[in-house]
Amino acid sequence: MDNNEVEKAKALINVDIIEYVPDSVVNKAILKKTTGNINVVSFDTGEVFPGKIIPFDNFVEIIDGKAEIVIDGISNFLDTGQSIIIPAHTSNILRANERFKMISTVIKCGYEDA
Repeated sequence: MDNNEVEKAKALINVDIIEYVPDSVVNKAILKKTTGNINVVSFDTGEVFPGKIIPFDNFVEIIDGKAEIVIDGISNFLDTGQSIIIPAHTSNILRANERFKMISTVIKCGYEDA
């Protein structure tokens, strides 16, 4: 098993997979495959992550706290339990006005059919 991935075939409590670290953004892979990735990420208050522009949609679900996700210059404020899709090929910024945790899911296959 990749030491960066969570243990398979074991029930998980999503919010407990990762901890907050002061003044940090922490990322842990849930699954990492050539066809896509699922990551859980924690952001401490005040952290800003300028997202990379990627050629795939990114489904983001907030599992703890509140997040500001800026997509092509438009701010979206999400609370625990809310989600958003960051469209492929768009600029984005993830901003922690207060700390939050999220799950990010990117599926890389299937775009050839679109």
